Amino acid sequence: MKIAIVLGTRPEIIKFSPVVRQCEQLGLDFFILHTGQHYSYNMDRVFFEQLELPRARYNLDVGSGTHGEETGKMLMGIEKVLSLEGPDVVLVEGDTNTVLAGALAAVKLGITVGHVEAGLRSYDRQMPEEINRVLTDHCSDLLFAPTEKSAQILLNEGVSKEKVFVTGNTIVDAVYQNLEIAKRKVDVFDELGVEDGSYFLVTVHRQENVDDERRFRGIIKGLELVYEEFGFPVLYPIHPRAMKQLKTFGIAVNGVRIVEPLDYLSFLLLESNAKLVLTDSGGVQEETCILGVPCVTLRYNTERPETLEVRSNVLAGADPLEIVKKAGLMLGNNCQWENPFGDGKAGERIVRILREQLG
Repeated sequence: MKIAIVLGTRPEIIKFSPVVRQCEQLGLDFFILHTGQHYSYNMDRVFFEQLELPRARYNLDVGSGTHGEETGKMLMGIEKVLSLEGPDVVLVEGDTNTVLAGALAAVKLGITVGHVEAGLRSYDRQMPEEINRVLTDHCSDLLFAPTEKSAQILLNEGVSKEKVFVTGNTIVDAVYQNLEIAKRKVDVFDELGVEDGSYFLVTVHRQENVDDERRFRGIIKGLELVYEEFGFPVLYPIHPRAMKQLKTFGIAVNGVRIVEPLDYLSFLLLESNAKLVLTDSGGVQEETCILGVPCVTLRYNTERPETLEVRSNVLAGADPLEIVKKAGLMLGNNCQWENPFGDGKAGERIVRILREQLG
């Protein structure tokens, strides 16, 4: 069995890391194809090195562009590689343009498609990610659902139960494995001059937030009010796209400490010791839930409803007063929720299922 792992963004590298490690441990025949959707492979090389992962065999370096441009370039490039390599299965993870392009290229070539983190839904078709995840789910052969809830969503949409496997979420494996690496390799607290448990951490990068001036202004104002109300340092490692939009809209930021983008291990260590995290990232909602850190989501919906059910997370949207209110609510959380995303063995289960299904 030959396995092709197709990825193109740093969250995909993180969530695939347990699967890659399991393939290595078992000596399986696999290769990594990096599309370069967010960054070129050369820029991501340090990321692979930090996480102690093998190099990508192929890199497409598609760069940024419109959704159509990105997806089209990746579809052509992935198809060429798959035709050359002839894998038995193509694995994709999540909801990016890379995921959709990888799944489409494989299914058109008659190659089995495995979708890791299948069955997530925000039910907001204005989000490009929602379109990607729905289409990928419905052209995949093996759907690795992280939870019973996501599996039920797939069954309700008519996906055959023989295709659906509840594995847990690889993010749990990744958090446990990569946090140990982080503790060995980084010292971000001294670098930023903060103490464990005495700061708030922010990530805001999604298109629907940073490209909408009214929403972005509302979020920034909310973060400023959070600082005024609670007095803890508010750290915002800013994504280049978000920084560009701050300048474009002429948004001044007061009280919030904007810092350069952090490498993943530094961010994970900061996240694990934050007093509160405010984010619009789906992955961060999961990570905080796993780490026992309260989270406020700066969106009006989430494809991670499990975090709301266990009360590790709450939705605040982009209204400044609501952001402050929800921050206060989560600061009173005792952080004793049960992690709904699995036991940290999702990577093992996925690889075992591949071997059982494909031989």
